[in-house]
Amino acid sequence: MYIELIVFVVISAAFIWISRHTLQYPRSHGFYRFFAWECTLALILLNLRAWGLDPLAPNQMVSWTLLFITSWLPIHAVIMLKNKGKPSDDRVDPASFSFEKTTLLVTTGAFKYIRHPMYATLLFLTWAAYLKQFSWIGTALVLAVSIFLFITAKQDEAECLNYFGEPYRAYMQKTKRFIPFVF
Repeated sequence: MYIELIVFVVISAAFIWISRHTLQYPRSHGFYRFFAWECTLALILLNLRAWGLDPLAPNQMVSWTLLFITSWLPIHAVIMLKNKGKPSDDRVDPASFSFEKTTLLVTTGAFKYIRHPMYATLLFLTWAAYLKQFSWIGTALVLAVSIFLFITAKQDEAECLNYFGEPYRAYMQKTKRFIPFVF
């Protein structure tokens, strides 16, 4: 358990460093995303020792499926944002990472079906970690992440509406937040 605690502290320090600008803006999407990262990390470390136990159990099979989805979706999303979104530092948004400062609305690839592929990835990763081994602490963490990611997405949508205006509102009408055709 001490190793997991040390890993948590070290990775949390990295998350704090990466999020140092967003944490200064409590109403930004990045502020809430930081807490989703922290709770996800805690849940992964909590259930890490159970990842290889009974790999063909139904809960493990669902977990592995979610993990498979998380292996390609964030890479795809970042590539799409960088190539199609034309990020620019001219877009004034001190709480966003450079690849998030898109100047064009991305509506192709995964973005054709969901507005938040990277948050969906984090949501799937968190639920995959939770499904490895059920516990009360795990339940609290997975619910916390789900809430933080919902708030993160809502804040991100408000920021996108502010920047892109009516085209983003129309895009919201055509897409789901996290799961294609569902939610």
